[in-house]
Amino acid sequence: MMLEQAPGVIVPLVRDVPAQVLKRRPQAMKWSAHEHACHLAEVHPLFFSRLELMLKEPQPRLTPYHPDTDDEEGALLNVDLSQALERFTRERAELVEELKDLSIEDWQRTAQHPEYAHYSLFIMFRHLALHDMIHAYRIEELLLKRDWAEN
Repeated sequence: MMLEQAPGVIVPLVRDVPAQVLKRRPQAMKWSAHEHACHLAEVHPLFFSRLELMLKEPQPRLTPYHPDTDDEEGALLNVDLSQALERFTRERAELVEELKDLSIEDWQRTAQHPEYAHYSLFIMFRHLALHDMIHAYRIEELLLKRDWAEN
């Protein structure tokens, strides 16, 4: 399961990023590797709460999350990276255990999401798995970046 394997991909990847690059942004308003990694831990409460809501209520209405506008600019730079990676690993394991207990009917439960025509538990967690890999890719881009512009 991609969700279960994500910490095993992302944590070592982040640990490979040189200290002098970790918090360096590729350009203004674009996240550093540190921010991408911390964001992955920061979104877990959102997915736990959506899971709980979707299992309890029929067709709940979800509120979109947009880190660009919902979070304070630069706040992730102040998050302790080691603690965030530990939290990401621990909470992801907890989430995966909860998901293993879901029935086929549970996976089909839906919610109203203003940005999507259809939204189910299956779609939400497929979205999370893809979300993990988007951020992993961005971290790797920053790890391998050759030319840094002056910000």
